[in-house]
Amino acid sequence: MAKYSHRMVPEIFQPFWAGMAAGEFITDAAEAVGSYRKQGPRWLAACGGVRPRRGRNLKGRCLTFAEREEIAIGIAAGHTLRDIAKALNRSPSTISREIARNREQSGRYRARSAHAAAYHRASRPKPSKLATHPQLRERVEKSLTERHSPEQIAGRLRLDFPDDPQMRVSTETIYQSLYQPSRGGLEHTLTRSLRTGRGLLRRPSRKAGQRKNRIPEMANIADRPRDVKDRAVPGHWEGGLIVGKRNLSAIGTLVERSTGTVMLVHLPDGYKPEHTAPALTEQLETPPTSLRRTLTWDQGSEMRDWKSVSAATGIDIYFCDPHAPWQRGTNENTNGILRQYFPKGSDLSVHSKADLEWVSRQLNERPRKRLDFRTPIEEMERLLLR
Repeated sequence: MAKYSHRMVPEIFQPFWAGMAAGEFITDAAEAVGSYRKQGPRWLAACGGVRPRRGRNLKGRCLTFAEREEIAIGIAAGHTLRDIAKALNRSPSTISREIARNREQSGRYRARSAHAAAYHRASRPKPSKLATHPQLRERVEKSLTERHSPEQIAGRLRLDFPDDPQMRVSTETIYQSLYQPSRGGLEHTLTRSLRTGRGLLRRPSRKAGQRKNRIPEMANIADRPRDVKDRAVPGHWEGGLIVGKRNLSAIGTLVERSTGTVMLVHLPDGYKPEHTAPALTEQLETPPTSLRRTLTWDQGSEMRDWKSVSAATGIDIYFCDPHAPWQRGTNENTNGILRQYFPKGSDLSVHSKADLEWVSRQLNERPRKRLDFRTPIEEMERLLLR
């Protein structure tokens, strides 16, 4: 019996791929179609990163999964085939054929098994040109092992065989044959001969500016006041996250640049933007206003609602460049120290707010070499009394 999967439902699967083509993040595209965030990467891997053609333009003559659910409900409720057909605006013969073809061996009609059976029956995979033309396949494989790109291979074939259409292949056909083993034609291991060396799946290529920004209207670190660098004035903070097992839990970390004072943000419900913003606001309201000058963070999506944090606390927030953790090196070094208390791969959700306060107190009472072995608390008091 054919096994049901969401990939058989174009109403779910194709909007996910449309979101990917529009520049959405994988997790956002999956959640937009009602699935969970981990499902998106699995869908990508199952297709080799190549959007399937099937189901892009849905045809009204084909029964949808939702209609099959209505048929199953109607049968269970004892409705006649004509009543079910009228409710779906379909012909009674369409409903009759659907039940006869796709019911289970027991005679029971279920939407999931019926949809899976219809999906597999309708599959007519067309073999790739590279699978049916050995001479062309041999030439393409030889060129790939010589590190030629698919575009270079396709262009060279047109030059070497101007009068032989059987010895021509498009760039896209080569890519699809590499990343979709079901099409046949090329060994999947040849993907490692490509410039990227990417062997598992094909990554979508987006135009400049197509991918949406994680953090709207953010202020770049280049606009940060110059006096932040010399560490002479307290009140300039760096922040980030340490993430727990399977990326399911996190703790927010804040460190003051001048003194090394540490504050930890309790995130018991997760670290999505709606969780991070109020927790970070509450923590940043702890120090006096004179110690709330700037906060520098990386471009993590958890800071999407940074404007509300800034408005509530009066602190100016700036964001590092992508892939530049050294721009908030004090926080990165502090996160390394915190791993003594929160080891990598552990579940961080088990720690209470009191636990975090105890750890931050431990760090704030620890002598620091760069402070001439004064503690962060002592250094903060010294700077405030000047």
